Amino acid sequence: MIAKIGKGSNMYGAILYNQQKVDKENGAVLLLNKIPDTVDGRYSVAYFNKYFEPYLSANIKTEKTVRHISLNPDPSDKVSDEQFMEMARVYMERMGYGNQPYIVFKHADIDRTHIHIVSTCVGIDGKKIPDDYDHPRSMAICRDLETKYNLQKATKQEQKQVNKVFKPVNHKNGDIKSQIASVVRHLPKYYSFPTMGSYNALLSLFNITAEEVKGERNGETVNGLVYVALDENGNKVSNPFKASLFGKDAGVAQLQKHFEQSKEKMKTNPARSVLKNMVELAIHTTNSETEFKKQLTEQGINTVVRHNNEGRIYGMTFIDHQSRCVWNGSQLDRNLSANMFNDWWNNGNKPELKIQDNPVSKTNEIDNLPTRDLFEFLLQEHSPNTDLGLFSLFPDAQGEDYEEEQFANKMRKKQYSRKRR
Repeated sequence: MIAKIGKGSNMYGAILYNQQKVDKENGAVLLLNKIPDTVDGRYSVAYFNKYFEPYLSANIKTEKTVRHISLNPDPSDKVSDEQFMEMARVYMERMGYGNQPYIVFKHADIDRTHIHIVSTCVGIDGKKIPDDYDHPRSMAICRDLETKYNLQKATKQEQKQVNKVFKPVNHKNGDIKSQIASVVRHLPKYYSFPTMGSYNALLSLFNITAEEVKGERNGETVNGLVYVALDENGNKVSNPFKASLFGKDAGVAQLQKHFEQSKEKMKTNPARSVLKNMVELAIHTTNSETEFKKQLTEQGINTVVRHNNEGRIYGMTFIDHQSRCVWNGSQLDRNLSANMFNDWWNNGNKPELKIQDNPVSKTNEIDNLPTRDLFEFLLQEHSPNTDLGLFSLFPDAQGEDYEEEQFANKMRKKQYSRKRR
């Protein structure tokens, strides 16, 4: 089971979204806490909202007062209403919301029945309920509930879903457009890359390349971008797809902004010196390109080598999945340029580098360093950089209810139009 914790400030919108499911007979109210039942069992948004008002009115300085939580068992799990109710009680009690008003809604309009819980993190005294460690606690509670109710373990399900999102394109599987989309729509959210060359180095891990296209429109020069699928040998195996098919983040204008932002962030990123040391250590302790790449891969670093038609190395790029930054060799140090690697691997002139006295540079520890999966960071259930957790950024990663996202967008537009009046 996977829990998603949404944090916001629009209580009315959170209730409305769920109540509309009930009104359309695609959902039901399973449980109320600190909110009385009605005589006929019918509810309205206004009715629910008034029981949160005393808490929200007492709020001292909390900005995101609303908690909109979903508990999502695996689609193969059969969970009764009574079990959902008990899970919700246990979850909210252990998360510190046992004395708060909350509503438990069941959604049954997509292929996995799940529950949503709407509450507030503001106590009746106006103070915020501490939530510094709510994601780790949430994970622990979910693991306990899985055991108690014999549910599918979320870690296995997460692994399957992650593979659906960040997965190299396989042209033999068809629907290449969707495969490319699942990668290029999300990469800029996670990685810093300062040039088109470094972006293409990152894309190459997914069997994709991006090509700039220039032309004229009404007498003005227009820059565009197309994406092409590659086979395992780097050969083009699809027609080009316009960047506009994949949203603005995949287009030239937005990528140029991303390049500039990445340059600024990477200037002061301490990961640079760590990566430099690890690359120098790999040079010192390996004797071939294959050994060099393997050693860095085991540290969560991919090496992308670019050759010209004559076989000369003209580009060296290092993709550090720990810091999520893409570096050219010469960015790390002038001694780590493509020329140096060409001289080593093509001409047999291995460089003599002075290895710094650094914990990551001790050669007798290299065999003890853990092997890391290519995108291990994706397997973390929650990201420290987002309130909703990593997977909420990927709606298709959990068979997400797309209506929820559309509804949120609609509400934002309504609020904006009211402000304009």
